Amino acid sequence: MARARPVTEDETVARAIGMIMAITPCSARDARLVLASAAAAAHVSEAELAAAMTAATEGVATPVHVERALRHAVECARSPESPAPAVPAPVAMRASRAGTEEVLIRFRACQARLAAEPGSEQARREMDDVTYTLCVLMGRSRAHEAVLVAQDRLATFT
Repeated sequence: MARARPVTEDETVARAIGMIMAITPCSARDARLVLASAAAAAHVSEAELAAAMTAATEGVATPVHVERALRHAVECARSPESPAPAVPAPVAMRASRAGTEEVLIRFRACQARLAAEPGSEQARREMDDVTYTLCVLMGRSRAHEAVLVAQDRLATFT
């Protein structure tokens, strides 16, 4: 019987980044920033925070201070960059209902795949691509905000 290869620190960090991308939602770059911010707030290394996150998927309790730091970092990533009201994208940039719906469906599919396979490099790349597309299409710099704007536009299309 072959033994399972031990998971490397880089693989654990990559999986944690995938998990953050799926739950926030955000790009890989922003997920790395969330991980770094949470690790700094919890006074642990990024690898230690990633290990705690991945262990939690196997039923191991996450230390309270680590969980709080991660929740706070995710909330900050979801918050708008400024308290100013959102400015709608120029009319020339506004996507059709079908275009908005198609990108949002792709986004949700990538998010679900990444939640199921957070260690998959291909799933992270696909999520990055569709996140970028959604942000550009909605004229927003953060994925969470872009999703909300897309949902709002779909609800108001006539």
